[in-house]
Amino acid sequence: MNPNSALLKIELLCLGARSTEDIDRGRKGGAGPAGGQYFVLPGNVVVNVPLQGRFVENSPFTILRDNKGYSLYKNQKFLTNVEIVPRPKFYDKFTSDGTPMWKIALLHGRDCLASTVSQRCVYWRKNRQCLFCGIELSLNYETTTELKTPQQLSEVASEAVQEGVAKHVTLTTGTLASPDKGAVILAEVTHRIKKDTGLPIHVQLEPPADLKYLELLHKSEADTIGIHIESFDPKVMSRVCPAKPTLDSFVSAWKIAVDLFGAGQVSSMIIAGLGESDANIIQGSEILARMGVVPLLVPLRPIIGTPLEDARPPSPERMIGLYMKLGEMLRTFGNNVLENKAGCVRCGGCSALGDVLISGV
Repeated sequence: MNPNSALLKIELLCLGARSTEDIDRGRKGGAGPAGGQYFVLPGNVVVNVPLQGRFVENSPFTILRDNKGYSLYKNQKFLTNVEIVPRPKFYDKFTSDGTPMWKIALLHGRDCLASTVSQRCVYWRKNRQCLFCGIELSLNYETTTELKTPQQLSEVASEAVQEGVAKHVTLTTGTLASPDKGAVILAEVTHRIKKDTGLPIHVQLEPPADLKYLELLHKSEADTIGIHIESFDPKVMSRVCPAKPTLDSFVSAWKIAVDLFGAGQVSSMIIAGLGESDANIIQGSEILARMGVVPLLVPLRPIIGTPLEDARPPSPERMIGLYMKLGEMLRTFGNNVLENKAGCVRCGGCSALGDVLISGV
């Protein structure tokens, strides 16, 4: 990989790009980084470029479509040609109950089929939702369904495999009010997709009240798991994620998850740009890396319609420094993110952690 492509990816993740109306600007709302489109940079580097949000309006980058494809400009000067990840054909098909398949699951990155199994989150009912999250906004936009069934998701996964565009799956969920926090429905869907397609599957949820539910997910044949803390700064957590469990709850869940899924197959997303210090991110990442958990660092993606829609992502310079330190840390502890079997770590579209490791930036 060309180191310049890794650095360019970080710039695009932080600054986004302006684009013309003939370019699909991606989904609105959602449980993860939204408002972007997947492009392939030189060196085969995939990046989820933000194309929506107030911060994008001031981006020095512009992506234009022409007869030859797509071109990337910076400050009105041509930089490079880029490829867009093609729209999959299964988006135009329907499940057996008549639901458009694009409302059930979407293609993330180059080959990851992703779905939010339950689009409802109990914290939205209590007005204690995470301030950066747009999970229920998707329902307002009518771009998804409230609850996806194992049958629906299996049908979509089978179509995506037949088309040749899906090589692994990510399943996430809004937090449910039950003690399992959503593990039961994730396990049901995982078991069905695995049975029907054999695809590697990644599941995401917050630490369940009873950690036996992590064993249930492992028995359902999930390959990797994400238990996302978002921030190690207690002040940030109380302000931005007021309903999240304690750090001790996360540590206990990570330990059990590593025992079940193995080192490097457990991840925790860390969002830079919520008001934390670099030292806080580094210290938290070391806690994870020592345990065999991948610290999946991403820059804040302000989503329109959320309380943080006017926020600005961290600077590219800050993210480059953080990624370099995390890369050194992971090499020290022998935590090879490139061996991750499924999900966000393997996809890599929203984080430059793997790109920095490969390129040696």
